[in-house]
Amino acid sequence: MPLPRPAHLLVTLILAIICAAALLRAHPASESAQTAKPAPAVQNPTTYLGFDRNEYPGDASLAALRSTFSYAGFWLNNPPGASQNTWSGKRAFLLAHGFGFLVLFNGRLDAQLKRAPDASVLGRSDGAAAVESARREGFPASTVIFLDIEEGGRMLAEQKAYIYAWVDTVNAAGFRAGVYCSGIPVPEGADAGIVTAKNLYKNAGGRKIVFWVANDACPPSPGCAFPRHPPAPSQSGVPFAEIWQYAQSPRRPGIAQGCGCTYSADGNCYPPRTQLTPLPFLDIDVALEPDPSRGGRSDIQ
Repeated sequence: MPLPRPAHLLVTLILAIICAAALLRAHPASESAQTAKPAPAVQNPTTYLGFDRNEYPGDASLAALRSTFSYAGFWLNNPPGASQNTWSGKRAFLLAHGFGFLVLFNGRLDAQLKRAPDASVLGRSDGAAAVESARREGFPASTVIFLDIEEGGRMLAEQKAYIYAWVDTVNAAGFRAGVYCSGIPVPEGADAGIVTAKNLYKNAGGRKIVFWVANDACPPSPGCAFPRHPPAPSQSGVPFAEIWQYAQSPRRPGIAQGCGCTYSADGNCYPPRTQLTPLPFLDIDVALEPDPSRGGRSDIQ
């Protein structure tokens, strides 16, 4: 049912204010245009922008992308929904342009795990495959490898068995295990919301895991923005997160509605200040290290 006109105007005004605030965060005024004030104390640690996408953006795009981003996602196997891995063999090109890495291994969906006789056996097999692929691509020991977990909410028994077996295998091989998972609360009965990252953290049993969380809800996300001082990963709503994916392409209207005006008209997020043709749409990340594959506290307590 359409809103009465006064209510409709109020909603429009609120959205316009939200968008204006988001745009201001994305493109702050130059210092000369601002009123002279004492510089505020820096509250956040130094943070670094990066990007990830399922398809390799092309050798010719790397120099332009490096002007904004410190690191790039790098798939070790076929990304979700893909029949091939276009990142394979591209590590040397990225290194030559000064990129760090978010090293990713595409994990199993719950439907696949339910059909498996033993999810933990599958986790160990996939963990070994991730390590083998990382070595083949030239990543050294102690590199953080992230298991891509596409499904959110409370992890079921077979999902936890698979994930923790994968983590144990990667850690035992001399690499460091991480997980990429949702940082967005999912309602569950009377519970206000189950957060996948917190659910895995709570049940980790002392395992060392680096957490890369996805939360493109606005707020806390600034939307498709490239701020001079990016927010800390802990501002994602997951205090122990070391990497935060705060924008996704395409924009998810039901989640990132409050910052829709920061995205392109087609709903994607594109890199700034580039003349690339065609422009590669991206997911945007922020980390505490310029090369998250070498960083990470890995200190589940």
